[in-house]
Amino acid sequence: MTMLTTDTVTRDALGVLQPGFAGTTAPDWLLRRLDEGLGSVALFARNIESPEQLAALTARLRAESPELIVAADEEGGDVTRLEARTGSSFPGNHALGAVDDTELTRAVARELGRRLRACGVNLNWAPSADVNSNPDNPVIGVRSFGADPELVARHTAAYVEGLQQAGVAACTKHFPGHGDTAVDSHHDLPRIDADLTTLYARELVPFRAALAAGTKAVMSAHILLPAVDRALPATLSPAALTGLLRAPETEGGLGYQGLIATDAVEMRAITATYGIERGTVLALAAGADAICVGGNLADEETVLLLRDALVGAVHSGELPEERLADAAARVRALGEWVRTRGPGAAEGITPAPEAAVTPEIGLVAARRALRVTRLGPYQAPEGPVYAAAFTPVANIAVGDETPWGVAAELERLLPGTGTGTYREADVAERGLPALVANVLHSAADRRIVIVVRDVHRHRWMADALDRLVAARPNSVVVEMGVPQAPPSGALHIATHGAARVCGRAAAEVIVGKDADH
Repeated sequence: MTMLTTDTVTRDALGVLQPGFAGTTAPDWLLRRLDEGLGSVALFARNIESPEQLAALTARLRAESPELIVAADEEGGDVTRLEARTGSSFPGNHALGAVDDTELTRAVARELGRRLRACGVNLNWAPSADVNSNPDNPVIGVRSFGADPELVARHTAAYVEGLQQAGVAACTKHFPGHGDTAVDSHHDLPRIDADLTTLYARELVPFRAALAAGTKAVMSAHILLPAVDRALPATLSPAALTGLLRAPETEGGLGYQGLIATDAVEMRAITATYGIERGTVLALAAGADAICVGGNLADEETVLLLRDALVGAVHSGELPEERLADAAARVRALGEWVRTRGPGAAEGITPAPEAAVTPEIGLVAARRALRVTRLGPYQAPEGPVYAAAFTPVANIAVGDETPWGVAAELERLLPGTGTGTYREADVAERGLPALVANVLHSAADRRIVIVVRDVHRHRWMADALDRLVAARPNSVVVEMGVPQAPPSGALHIATHGAARVCGRAAAEVIVGKDADH
């Protein structure tokens, strides 16, 4: 291998990485690697303090590399990076699916894209096209538009169109579908035992719609589907990526020729079995083009480790040089696309008029997504209430730093409102009767607002809820997850998501200020 070829391989190896980094300013090592060919960077909540700071950061990065892809995981709803410290201004996919108005979904995605673009983010790892067919799914849930493949398909397409109308590339995920899993791939390798007929009729329907809508990227999932590949998870499987996703429709594939990005390769579904270096090489060899890394491993050492692993794999013949070059070319093509697209100039899509800029569209959507059930006489409280938040362990995609619930909004509307947070660990330590007694004591004579998330998935939560409603039948219950359990309480509100705007919309109903919404 000549020195020229070696230099090209090294540059291509850097080109396919999408690493994160620490801090709210660009570190020197990152700027150096951009000059050496690094094609993308990944932003997380740790990198973002304000829109102004983020815009300055991305401008500095782009000064080194005008075609740089700046990616973020900004789904809105429960998964937000722009508003991780405050909660999102957008309600998330499940709420949009509950409304089932594709024009609304398109408008929400367009406004979210406009805000991303204004901050210099040009690739969004969204939307989730997963069909939430398993209501016990611990990682997808309200991140999905719903359990019906056709509903998920039409909203996935609308989301892709709206986002790309704003000049931000969509990355539809998690191929070939993470909805029918009972394991979080951040922790272990999920397995889906659906046969191919089910896969084509359910999981793949939204991905076909995303491809038809022109999604610029697709993200692979770290899931095992024996019907496709008995040994390798989709991210590392040629049968899943080069076969199912890229092969022509005449050969049973989806015919996709755009960029394939991996989910984070440091997730245990990959590292526990293959390790991060070998996992990266296998993903490229399988057909992936961009390697997402850095949610946890955010340093130069990781970037150099993966760069050298790819170069070494080319030298050894494990990774064909042509495959690496093809992947890097797709990254550069997307970099050119995002460089030349301003707001409203997405390829093949009618530009959005200025009148389509709707900053409050997220709140509008959250209000429309509410499902309110009155199970008994209800009169809005005239004074402060007590919000008891039954809090499950947050999955890693959501994180535990983003606030959720209705307490802050109720305090704004009803000064003097109190709040308490209750967890399964409290039950394990002191017992369920003690937890219920604590809530009743803390509430005193105030109305209790019981806030739950996926109560159907958590026995302790369901038991505590039942006891509290029996003790205080006039309680309000707010379900901020997937509403599978029967409604309870004098007033039951299903928000279909835990974003800040969902909490605001629910609080408005609780205090009786929803008549004009």
